[in-house]
Amino acid sequence: MFTSLRKIQKDKGVDPTEFEETVAQAIFDLETTNKELGLDLKDLFINSAAQVDISNNKKAVVIHVPYRLRKSFRKIHSRLVRELEKKFSGKDVVFIATRRIVRPPKKGSAAKRPRSRTLTSVHENILEDLVQPAEIVGKRCRYRLDGSKIMKVFLDPKAKNDTEYKLETFSAVYRKLCGKDVVFEYPEA
Repeated sequence: MFTSLRKIQKDKGVDPTEFEETVAQAIFDLETTNKELGLDLKDLFINSAAQVDISNNKKAVVIHVPYRLRKSFRKIHSRLVRELEKKFSGKDVVFIATRRIVRPPKKGSAAKRPRSRTLTSVHENILEDLVQPAEIVGKRCRYRLDGSKIMKVFLDPKAKNDTEYKLETFSAVYRKLCGKDVVFEYPEA
């Protein structure tokens, strides 16, 4: 277990939870046993992991990875997700880059906040990370008479085989992380 702790790096003074240690151990096991993933996973680690309830008996594993390692994780995303879903049987696995939201600067302040640190930008990027390996080809916002808002996100039909069974997972995880209702669909030809 000691060697698997290098697969999870938290802020100083914060210990990983038991579930996070389980996920780190699973990634470490893949690194040592799987030859094709082993070389790619050698320098990679995670920040945190959590379980999200989707429906009455279905759960998802949300793994937060460092922002600077997101491209490395995307290269091996489909193989890594497939192997981790085998280890966590019956649970969907989702990787999301850790991003930070910075509050707007106070009036009269000379400091400017980067566009990538705004709430809107962070939520849009979480949405893109969530639907990986599919791409978002369109978005529609629908306002109902009662004042509620629902967003429809259209995914690329080319990745339908890889992501169709996860649409409910995507909606539940995005609602948990961002507090917004989203419906995922594929555009009709």
